[in-house]
Amino acid sequence: MKLARYGASGAERPAVVDDGGRLRDLSEHLSDLDGEALSDEAMRRLAALDIATLPVVGRSVRLGPPVASSGRIICIGLNYRDHAEETGLPIPREPVVFLKGGRPSGPHDDIRLPRGSEKADWEVELAVVIGKPGLYVRREEALSHIAGYSVFNDVSERAYQMDRGGQWTKGKSFPGFAPLGPFLVTRDEIEDPSNLHLWLDVNGRRFQDSTTANLIFDVEEIVSYISQFFALEAGDIIATGTPSGVGLGQKPEPVFLKPGDQIALGIDGLGMQGQRILAWEE
Repeated sequence: MKLARYGASGAERPAVVDDGGRLRDLSEHLSDLDGEALSDEAMRRLAALDIATLPVVGRSVRLGPPVASSGRIICIGLNYRDHAEETGLPIPREPVVFLKGGRPSGPHDDIRLPRGSEKADWEVELAVVIGKPGLYVRREEALSHIAGYSVFNDVSERAYQMDRGGQWTKGKSFPGFAPLGPFLVTRDEIEDPSNLHLWLDVNGRRFQDSTTANLIFDVEEIVSYISQFFALEAGDIIATGTPSGVGLGQKPEPVFLKPGDQIALGIDGLGMQGQRILAWEE
């Protein structure tokens, strides 16, 4: 299934995508796509519905993040060898884990840069959404803890991240810096999460073009590894890392986002996002 949430920010309603690509409202069957709705049992109930009988949603609605903001955004840094090399940092021996503050935003919401932004950057990533809680999850059981997958843009202000004391979290947590969606694609539809093409364009120019086959630490290892340090909870979002092609790594000079820029990004089978960059307004 492809699941989504639509409507005004903070008042989204759950929906499922039918075979014709139309949204069908799920409000009569669940209150929201939150942690409780992401369990295997809840997913089986949704899969048993006759989608053709559900109300059709208009095409002009806003899409919100496909998961309600009930969990954490857990990020894996430097998880593609070519990205580590372009940043000049060593290849990690273990997954680099940090938390991204704030809440996910919609896949097509505008991104407003922080006041005085100098080095705003992009990062297309495969997002893993946890459906079953777990502590000390074994690698061979890791996929069973996943409800589904989505597209994620780990927007970053590099000046905060690298020039203000080396704190990754504070460079990645400004409001609107976590576009998620358009869909949550349930795990049964993704045969191999380590073989997905992902890409990102800025103003029509392709900057990132890779595959999750190039992950240093694959999805199963990431889920298992994180669970050795803290318990995973239903609704947690894991951003698995970005390939080369970020603005910081451009040669001969870095390229950073500015007001008026347009970002487009996507992952095969998971859909596409598009964001407009705006300046800060008092």
